[in-house]
Amino acid sequence: MKIIVAGLIIALGIAAGAAAQTERVYIQIEAQPGPLDGLERAEAYAAALPDVAGYRMQTGWYAIALGPFDRDDAEAILRSYRAAGQIPRDSFIAFPQAYGERFWPPGVDTPPGFAQEAALRPDADEPADPEPVALVPEEPVFEETLSEARAGEAALSRAERADLQVALEWAGYYGGAIDGLIGPASRRAMAAWQSARALEATGVLTTAQRAALLREYAAPLEGMDMAPVRDAEAGIELVMPTGVVGTREVAPPFVRYMATTDLEAEVLLISQPGDQSTLFGLYEILQTLEIMPLEGPRERGARSFEINGSDAARHSFATARLEDGAIKGFVLVWPAGDEERRRRVLAEMQAGFRVLPGTLPATSGAGAVDGLDLVAGLTVRRPRLSRSGVWIDEEGRVLTSAEATDGCARITLDGDVEAREAFRDAALGVSVLAPKERLVPGAVARFREALPPLRSEIAVAGYSYEGRLGAPTLTFGAIAESTGLNGEPHVARLTLPALPGDVGGPVFDDGGLVLGTLLGASDGVRRLPDGVQFAAQAQAVLARLGEAGIAARTAPASAAAMAPEDLVGLALRLTVLVSCWD
Repeated sequence: MKIIVAGLIIALGIAAGAAAQTERVYIQIEAQPGPLDGLERAEAYAAALPDVAGYRMQTGWYAIALGPFDRDDAEAILRSYRAAGQIPRDSFIAFPQAYGERFWPPGVDTPPGFAQEAALRPDADEPADPEPVALVPEEPVFEETLSEARAGEAALSRAERADLQVALEWAGYYGGAIDGLIGPASRRAMAAWQSARALEATGVLTTAQRAALLREYAAPLEGMDMAPVRDAEAGIELVMPTGVVGTREVAPPFVRYMATTDLEAEVLLISQPGDQSTLFGLYEILQTLEIMPLEGPRERGARSFEINGSDAARHSFATARLEDGAIKGFVLVWPAGDEERRRRVLAEMQAGFRVLPGTLPATSGAGAVDGLDLVAGLTVRRPRLSRSGVWIDEEGRVLTSAEATDGCARITLDGDVEAREAFRDAALGVSVLAPKERLVPGAVARFREALPPLRSEIAVAGYSYEGRLGAPTLTFGAIAESTGLNGEPHVARLTLPALPGDVGGPVFDDGGLVLGTLLGASDGVRRLPDGVQFAAQAQAVLARLGEAGIAARTAPASAAAMAPEDLVGLALRLTVLVSCWD
């Protein structure tokens, strides 16, 4: 668990947060230890990006920044440039208080001594009429000797030395234990930090260098106002970015702290009584919410879980633990393209999480269901469309309509099993889906080799309401014609009051054999009368499956009609909900 540099970070955060309300801000992209280095890097960035500015910092370093911008514009520009790789990933929002004299563009508020140093560059333009410049001596900077630096380091507390290790780890120079003990690994890290800034690599930081390192560490959190928030109702204390979240709303099992700025961040406290089944249910429900992207690692143990989800819009993290009949945790939702700051905020939150007595009231199940599209006030992720399918072999492959898979970024079977399209016949209008993980279907379809006589009774099993009822329904009708409207031999016309969710579902004869797959009710040009439906005939489907190396079960005809309740039971075992996601 990381150590919080509490005093420095919170003090800087409070000051920056107040400034952010009234001042414009910058995007700091780089800092250099010397003026010539600063000029060269500013010139290089200015060749590729607009609004480049260079300032001497209060630390004595030379910052290259973009701006100034309004805060909301700065956040959008930062995300865009980071995503495009045009600026370093550790670029961050900076405030004017950190900057002194301006050195770029040249000639704009150039600090004393800069014009002369720039003129020494071999490629510097020679002024037409050089004029003498009165040099103003800079304030001398006291530089410690090595022995004085060692003495200053020895006077630090163990916690202060641990803070240095945390900052060096964040900067990418240290990978050892955060123990406050300065050993060889810490010395190497300090030397590497010094070398990267063109300082003498002694492995011992001076007082000024320690302050500069800690300022660099604290800089990404400027404006975040990281501070502990005690929520007695939820029974949780958590260090939160109070500069960007704060509007509170209770919807068990969550307390939502919503964004108070244009930065699209959100914090949810998780609090409810329960047992392991409640914890597992919460784990599943969180992954159905729009705030939790589908991509990213997940880990669930017997008494805790952790979810990381990221996409082009956001990066969300959720964690919860079951202890003494109470489930406590939190969720951090952060906009994509701001990874360094998100990582720092999350580390502070994890370090500052405390469990207090009490929980929010129990909910029915793992989350309070407000409606079909809401859970505890949060929007549930819904597929673009859902259709039906039928299990066709023991490997868990599913036959459905090609309509069900058109333009899908992701396909699922029965809500949560990821699938891929293994076979498609656009002319026949069918598709075969294969699950990405092994599963065993409840039953496997048997296909009837020949179509029964016209006007024979048939039934279609499908998720008529696209999964809202939680189970397939049977819709009854009859065979009207053994070909399509244009004489297509692979299509049968049905008289049947089907709904869009039924498309792709199996068409049964009265004995439970599959006659084909239900297709859409349009001929592609005009809308047909209600009750006119089409099915891809089993004989044509079987031929195409065989060519694709997929063996399906067949039967010549049904021996006897099934009782309606038995046909319903068969439909429940055979029919699959196929969902298409953007």
